[in-house]
Amino acid sequence: MIAPTAPGRRRAFGVIVALALAGVAALVLALASGELDIPAARVIAALFGSAQGMDADVVRQLRLPRAVAVFACGGLLAMAGALMQVLLRNPLADPYVLGISGGAAVGALAAMLAGLAPLLVDGAAMVGALAAMLMVFGLAHGDGSWTQTRLLLTGVIVASGCGAVVTLMLAMAPDTRVHSMLFWLMGDASSARRPWPALVVLAVGVVVALPFARDLNVLARGETVARSLGVRVTRLRALVYLLASVLTGVSVTLVGSVGFVGLIVPHLVRFAIGNDQRVLLPAAMLAGGLLLLLADTAARTVMAPVQLPVGVLTALIGVPVFLFLLSRHRR
Repeated sequence: MIAPTAPGRRRAFGVIVALALAGVAALVLALASGELDIPAARVIAALFGSAQGMDADVVRQLRLPRAVAVFACGGLLAMAGALMQVLLRNPLADPYVLGISGGAAVGALAAMLAGLAPLLVDGAAMVGALAAMLMVFGLAHGDGSWTQTRLLLTGVIVASGCGAVVTLMLAMAPDTRVHSMLFWLMGDASSARRPWPALVVLAVGVVVALPFARDLNVLARGETVARSLGVRVTRLRALVYLLASVLTGVSVTLVGSVGFVGLIVPHLVRFAIGNDQRVLLPAAMLAGGLLLLLADTAARTVMAPVQLPVGVLTALIGVPVFLFLLSRHRR
C-alpha cells in the first residue's frame, strides 16, 4: 500500500475535524428542535449548567438520550458497512447484506407479537441478530472452503428466509400491534432511551478495528496479494465479520432496520478522503452518526407532532446520493 502524502493526511485530518464539529452542531440542533423549540443557550445551560425547569427536563431526559443513541447507531452502521465492503470486496455491500438485520427483525417482532416489554424486545432482537450471524458464519465455513461469494450467497438466503418469517408474523399479528411492528421494520428511534451500551460498543469497535486497518488496506487489493504480504487472511476475515456483525446487531436492536447509512456513508467518505482504512473507519463513524442524527431530527420535526420513521428519511436521502455517486464514477 502506498502511504498517503502529507497533503492527503492534512485533508483527511481536516475532514475528520469538520465531521466532529458538524456532529456537535447537529447534536445541539437535535436537542433544540421539536414540538417545544428551545434556544441553543438554554440547551447549553441544561447540559453543562444547573438549569432547572421544563426545558432542562426535556433536554436531559427526553432528547439527549435519543440523540446520543441515534448518533451511536449511525456510527455503528457506517463502520459496519465500511468493513463489509472490504470483507466482500463489493461496493454494494452494506451491514444488512448477510442477514443480521433479518435475524434481529424475527426476534424483535416475535417479542412484540408475544406482547413483551420493550426491554425484552431489544433483548430478543439482539438474540436474533446473533443467531443469524452464527448461522451464516457456520454455513459459509462448513467445509473450510470460504469465499466472498459463498458468504454473500449464504447471507442472502438467510436474509430471505428471515424476510419470509417476518411477513408471516405480520400477517398473523393483531391490528393493535401491526403499527409498532411496521415502525420497527422501517427504523424507529422513538424508543431509543438507553444509548450508553451502543456508545461503548462503538468505542470498542473503533479501538478493535484501527490496529488491523493496514491489513484491511492490503486485503482490499485481493486475497493473493494479502497472503503474499504476510496477512493472515482467514483470521482477519473472521475478525472483520464478527466485528461488523456485532456492530450491526447492536444498532438494529436499538433503532430497528435503518437502511442506506451503511451503504452510502463509506462511499461518501471515500469520495472525500480516499480508501485508507486508517482514516476511513473513524471518518465513516462520524459521518454515519451525523447523517442519522440529522435524519432523526427531521423525522421528529418535519410533520410534528407526528413522527416519521427515520429509516424512510435515510432512504429518501440515500437513493439520490447513491445515484449521484454512480454518475461520478461510471466504471
